[in-house]
Amino acid sequence: MTDGALRPLRADARRNREKILAAAVRVFTTEGLDAHLERIAKEAGVGSATLYRHFPTREALVEAVYRNEVAQLCDAAPALLAQQPPTEALRAWTRLFLDYVTAKYGMIDALRAIAATGSNPYGHSREMIQAALTSLMEACTAAGAIRTDIRPADIGAALEGIALTSAGAEHRQQAERLLDLTLDGLTVRP
Repeated sequence: MTDGALRPLRADARRNREKILAAAVRVFTTEGLDAHLERIAKEAGVGSATLYRHFPTREALVEAVYRNEVAQLCDAAPALLAQQPPTEALRAWTRLFLDYVTAKYGMIDALRAIAATGSNPYGHSREMIQAALTSLMEACTAAGAIRTDIRPADIGAALEGIALTSAGAEHRQQAERLLDLTLDGLTVRP
């Protein structure tokens, strides 16, 4: 649904909105938040008017991008669990978490500015991410694949620490090694 409307978006409008959000992540990540919105519209394959119809301000676009990234990250947990063994799903999800943090890292100043206006772009994102991580860890525990003395909040804190120190794309290899180290420490050894 649109923010102010009570009816769902038409299929073509929904597709355009999704294309704009995906293009905005790519452009903001590579060019920063000062990137021209027209550049995002072009990258999305839509006109500037279409972009502004969905997102009348840069702040509205940044907030929508952030919320969309959180939703995609959280929605990935059950999909990954349906497609692969729990430990592989957890490992794949942690890589998606890095992607999410890298995108968020590029938007952090704008998100802070939005929060300063009284809006809360973060909403329930921490709880949503924790719930996704919990579902993955519970599946791993049920499979007997990970230690039972480590809580999802512990792994969440480790992921946040890895992301904080290695959020930039230039640090991706280090972040992946740290994720492997963390996940290897979580694994039950025969």
